[in-house]
Amino acid sequence: MTEKSREDRWSSPQMQSRLRRRRRAEASFRWLGTLAIGFALGSLGLLIGTVALRGAGAFVGTEVLLDVELVPSAFERPAGLAYEKSQDLLAKADYRGLVRTSLRSLFPDVTKRRDRRERDALMSRGAGSALRDEVLRDPSRIGETISVWLPADDEFDLYRKSGWEAADRFGEAKAAWAMALDRDGRVRSRLNTTFLTSGDSREPELAGIWGALVGSFWTLTVTLVLVLPLGVASAVYLEEFAVRNRWTEMIEVNINNLAAVPSIVFGLLGLAFFLGVMNLPRSAPLVGGLTLALMTLPTIIITSRVSIQAVSPSIRQAALGVGASPLQVVAHHVLPVAMPGVLTGTIIGMARALGETAPLLMIGMVAFVVDIPAGFTDAATALPVQIFLWADSPERAFVEKTSGAILVLLAFLIVMNGTAIGLRRRFEKRW
Repeated sequence: MTEKSREDRWSSPQMQSRLRRRRRAEASFRWLGTLAIGFALGSLGLLIGTVALRGAGAFVGTEVLLDVELVPSAFERPAGLAYEKSQDLLAKADYRGLVRTSLRSLFPDVTKRRDRRERDALMSRGAGSALRDEVLRDPSRIGETISVWLPADDEFDLYRKSGWEAADRFGEAKAAWAMALDRDGRVRSRLNTTFLTSGDSREPELAGIWGALVGSFWTLTVTLVLVLPLGVASAVYLEEFAVRNRWTEMIEVNINNLAAVPSIVFGLLGLAFFLGVMNLPRSAPLVGGLTLALMTLPTIIITSRVSIQAVSPSIRQAALGVGASPLQVVAHHVLPVAMPGVLTGTIIGMARALGETAPLLMIGMVAFVVDIPAGFTDAATALPVQIFLWADSPERAFVEKTSGAILVLLAFLIVMNGTAIGLRRRFEKRW
């Protein structure tokens, strides 16, 4: 075919029509791809924005300024014993009664029993504990009238955050008293440190995530200690030393299948073996870590094998050529090169374990735990389980607590993935 005939062929109407169809198809594909990415980013932004708007209130609390008279008769103590030396007696005083007395002095016209209960409900059940801590810090103030900021009830907090709207939900009388306190300058917003420093509570304004965070820390520590050495060692053996036969093929198939098994199955395994056979403590981070290790181990093995496979064969051949043993080749040359991928896979696997709920529900970490766990065998819960518990609570104030806990969980996941990226760049070797 001559050059002229080729040009005539490409310039023919049929070929030009085909080229136009190709260009239109390519433009359509690019447009659809851009649209898909934009839709995904928009959905992600909508999700995170909705959670952030709802969860921002969890980090802000409402306090009420009360003038509390610390009458000496409210503090029982042996005669002649100094206040500073009777901390245990001071802690048993009726501080909630002192809070109610202070509210009574602000609204003396409230006489009916039902109205008095609603008036007292303006303050949180933790107001007495906050007043107790104030007195224990300086017992010499007993006998004086002190002005102290105390936490308001969760319904009061929600009513104020709504812009003093929805009075029908809060109650007309309570709304009038709340607005009167605000007009007198006795209401303020403050950083809700309780949410970040305390454990769970039945009262939304007193509930915190610190206990769940500590439980997640102990659980992930157990998981990491188990999966990192076992996963890397298994990957090295299967990739560098194992003889290719039916036995190793069966192991590889099972590992790949286990990586796709639903997480609740591992929870059933942990329930049956760790609790039923080994009689380990229920609702403990030790059992949770062992269960999550079983779930995460196949993922770590697969990602580690892929990283080892990506190491250039020339590195192995050069090391063997200068007299290195197979073990030295792996330890001194292959693993250091594959380490970025190994660490990335490990951290991603740990991030998945951090967000898992179903296995922990099966082994009993769904219990209501107020105390902060101090070790691997103490009763504890985890952050995703805490979110599940709060989402199932009927109180409206737990909605923002749930969203706030989700924000904390997302922050941890972002930090872990950022750490994976940083470690990959730190240990990556360029040739």
